[in-house]
Amino acid sequence: MRFRIFYGWVMVAVTFVTMGIGVNARTSFSLFFPSIVDEFGWERGMTAGAFSFGFLVSAVFSPLIGRLMDRAGPRVVMELGVFLMAGGLLLAPLTTQPWHLYLTMGLMVGGGSVCLSYTGQSLYLPNWFIRRRGLAMGIAFAGVGIGSVTVLPWAGYLISQGGWRASSTALGVLMLVTLVPINLLVRQRPEQMGLLPDGDGAVAGAQRKGLTVVDPAWVDTDWTLQRAMRTARFWWLALGFFCGLYAWYAVQVHQTKYLTEVGFSSNLAVWALGLVSLLGIPGQIVLGYLSDRVGREWIWTISGLGFAVCFAALFALEYFPSLGLVYVMVLAQGVLGYGVTAIMAAVVVEIFEGRHYGVIFGTVMLAGLAGAASGPWVTGVLHDMYGTYAVAFLLGMGVSIVGALTIWMASPGKVRVVPGRIHPLVDTKKVAASHTG
Repeated sequence: MRFRIFYGWVMVAVTFVTMGIGVNARTSFSLFFPSIVDEFGWERGMTAGAFSFGFLVSAVFSPLIGRLMDRAGPRVVMELGVFLMAGGLLLAPLTTQPWHLYLTMGLMVGGGSVCLSYTGQSLYLPNWFIRRRGLAMGIAFAGVGIGSVTVLPWAGYLISQGGWRASSTALGVLMLVTLVPINLLVRQRPEQMGLLPDGDGAVAGAQRKGLTVVDPAWVDTDWTLQRAMRTARFWWLALGFFCGLYAWYAVQVHQTKYLTEVGFSSNLAVWALGLVSLLGIPGQIVLGYLSDRVGREWIWTISGLGFAVCFAALFALEYFPSLGLVYVMVLAQGVLGYGVTAIMAAVVVEIFEGRHYGVIFGTVMLAGLAGAASGPWVTGVLHDMYGTYAVAFLLGMGVSIVGALTIWMASPGKVRVVPGRIHPLVDTKKVAASHTG
């Protein structure tokens, strides 16, 4: 079957919409959080723990989702995620006890989100692109930013008009109506439709793929999960994912409440949360594109340092509350920090590409989700212990810097070189000969 437009871009469009709604439906907990704390009077650490529990559930589900993706394909995984998340959002308004929140927003929304968000999408979308992998992933994941300026303000408006319960119900209905039909379009690999990655012809595709290889012995290995886990690269990736998502969600869950505490209006706090994701749109696309040119290592490092600057600005806001520092925090988090999402899947697939990529990525992401679970919980507990976020923000800075350095130890560029670095780094005739000799 022939298509005027490469079908991979249809995959990008579906992912764009799915993540725009799905990821922001999960993020909406940050908007529910102040209302839930005020209504029930529960401790912040325990309340934020429901969000963290969702990531622990995601961590448990992540390798299983990888196996399910390898066996059943993305349509099954995506629809499973939609029904779990929508069910959790529709049942959450019945909450009267903490365990109700942990069951709905934690188990169901958290478990479903692993299918629809970065983890699930990263299990199949990289198969559709090689030459434009960073750019395609950046565009697809930028849907989160569009959702942040549409879904989150809408959810915030519903909270102001009818409370967090009305907002949660509306989000559940939106997911069912929109995401169930469009995810029937997804396919796992271009070969299933008689296509090749990037829409290239057979000869050109084979030549181009060969020229990206730097370490033929590594690439020719049949990477099972067990083999991958015996390598240092696997554990450096796991640490990097842990640190990156720790920083991401420690900020995301607590920044709305924190900004109001240091003297800013609730409207500005909600606006800041949405603006971070909005700025993530150009950040993810540009940094994804640049990663195809300069290498994944540099972009990963820039992202980690962006979160370090974000934590530094948050720390300073307690002592010098100014709109300028809010802008620094928002820019560093959105433009730089969010860029990591464009390359997370690329980094793993370029090191461990093969038949078992799904379960390998899912297991690496388990560490990332453990970080995502730890970030909000540890930050909340440290606030409860010290009566301030200062210690938590200093810890976040340290974690961000460690995460920025891990990519150099994993060094995906020593396995496969990105297209923009082929000519200066690779003797193409020599590499081509190594694959034909």
